[in-house]
Amino acid sequence: MSSPTSYRTLTSATEAEIEIKRSRFLSLLAPVADEDGAREVIAQRRAEHPKARHHCTAFVLDPDSRTRRFSDDGEPAGTAGAPILDVLVGHELTYVLAVVTRYFGGTLLGAGGLVRAYGDATSQAVAAARIVTHSQRVPVTVTVDYALAAAIDRMAHAAGWTTESEYGAEVVVTVRIPPAELDAGLHSLADVSAGSAEPAIGEPEWSA
Repeated sequence: MSSPTSYRTLTSATEAEIEIKRSRFLSLLAPVADEDGAREVIAQRRAEHPKARHHCTAFVLDPDSRTRRFSDDGEPAGTAGAPILDVLVGHELTYVLAVVTRYFGGTLLGAGGLVRAYGDATSQAVAAARIVTHSQRVPVTVTVDYALAAAIDRMAHAAGWTTESEYGAEVVVTVRIPPAELDAGLHSLADVSAGSAEPAIGEPEWSA
């Protein structure tokens, strides 16, 4: 299985709320970098809503979404954390945490009702979220004169690649190229510079 070259995540935290038979379900979606970050947000949510009966959670990490965790937090097994996780996975989100806080309204919803409620609360938050795609890029750096730097910049932008330049006696140009297009990028650099540019290839990076 090949490694992913892009992933979808959130730009910022978002919230939503639904009410079913007087039970309130407050959902929070937040971008997180790792498990420690996810657990910090969960702890903060518990502190903000100390009287809520349940704080059910799920989070997904890594570009390939391989790290997945969920908790029913006292609800019947499989009725809360799993449907929350299903929504995150279904929308192909990663580096994201969902917390659905429930204030019990006095009426039992049954297993099916809970599954729908927790899933719907999470879906409402996803619908309100701003989602961004991060793509993998390989930085290729060359040091050239000003005229050649301008030519490389034009070539890169025509190909849809981004550039960054540092100006001094010469110009240090970094072109960020998708991994699948790296060979083509190196050939283009060689063509534009008539073979004079000596590219330094960096480690792949993630960028929006």
